[in-house]
Amino acid sequence: MKLTKREVLGAMATVPLAASCATTGTARAPDTIVVGAGVFGAWTAEMLRRTGRKVELVDAWGPAHARASSGGESRLTRAGYGTSRRYSEMAAESLEEWKRLSKDQDLPLFHNAGVLVFFDQESEYATGSYQTMRALNLRTERIEPEELRRRWPQIDWSGVKFALLENDFGALMARRSVATLVEQFVRNGGTYRKAAILPPKGGERLDSLQTAAGETLYAGEFVFACGPWLGKLFPEVIGKRLFVTKQEIFFFRPQAGDTRYSMPAMPGWIDFFGETVMYGFPDLESRGFKVANDVHGAYVDPDTNDRLTDATSLAQVRAYLGQRFPGLKDAPLSETRVCQYENSSNGDLLIDRHPQWANALLVGMGSGHGFKHGPAVGKAAAKLLQSPSAEAEPIFRLAGKAEKHDRFVH
Repeated sequence: MKLTKREVLGAMATVPLAASCATTGTARAPDTIVVGAGVFGAWTAEMLRRTGRKVELVDAWGPAHARASSGGESRLTRAGYGTSRRYSEMAAESLEEWKRLSKDQDLPLFHNAGVLVFFDQESEYATGSYQTMRALNLRTERIEPEELRRRWPQIDWSGVKFALLENDFGALMARRSVATLVEQFVRNGGTYRKAAILPPKGGERLDSLQTAAGETLYAGEFVFACGPWLGKLFPEVIGKRLFVTKQEIFFFRPQAGDTRYSMPAMPGWIDFFGETVMYGFPDLESRGFKVANDVHGAYVDPDTNDRLTDATSLAQVRAYLGQRFPGLKDAPLSETRVCQYENSSNGDLLIDRHPQWANALLVGMGSGHGFKHGPAVGKAAAKLLQSPSAEAEPIFRLAGKAEKHDRFVH
């Protein structure tokens, strides 16, 4: 019997699907258990499923739940990374998977709004981004101030020397994208279970996991993609190498009938000015014009952090909004969100083997820019797990993650 999307998502939100419960007795245990149904875990589970493995995806609360780094409304997808070509390649590779996932959905998962990046000066980052994107045959324009004022008169371009427009990219609808991916993963033979996993224990090899409910889950391979909880599952291995920060997002309501801040008149955008980086989205799906400060916030515990925004942060965003987008100077605040980044020391992602267990992978440290890379992360993790002798790529290795928070990758 074929289940509707509503029925599948409903089953995931309440109890494990019947197939995912059959891991004892005569039923074969999964080849691989992936812990964490955020963007990294869900795509890793899907990429492993495509290799023919029997894969079970496990999450304590649900796919891209409200406290997950993959939850919330929207994420930018872009390819500009200065001279960090690997991330540009991953963004381009991942975009094709996101577009396929979005195809034929009732509501789009990807909005091809474009991404416009403002610069107040020439820099290695800007030049490297432009050259790399052009080399990858991505439709990228360098736009000078006069043309910026003509095309986007709703923006005050004071202090901007030039901008780069990434025409192929835009916005991903975060929670909806991950929920849709998990639903398709289950439809295509994967299994899903809601369970809280305790910190793993094992000898030379990891053979099983224990849940908070007293269950034992067996598999031959394990992937841990637990976002800000990765350090809690592995306090000695990860511990002080993971920096979880509070991030605040604000949505403002344009005036009734004002289309200047919606697609197609407005792209997604990033504003590099001085030491500050602001970013945001057009009014997607009538939720409001999104603005956020990309500065790393206070360190938080994902289990106890109350999701309340700070008045000082709102004042800073309002001051910026009135200067850069004057038509929204007095726009009422329609919604706020608090999420978190789970940062590595320098912003590089983590895709590496557990130092004790060769059959276990650690995947995470999205560092505020990782969501867009979900499909490429999943492919890299699956490839590493498929090849026991293979080593992780240097930038993704655990050994390169320090205990000092010093962000480099944007």
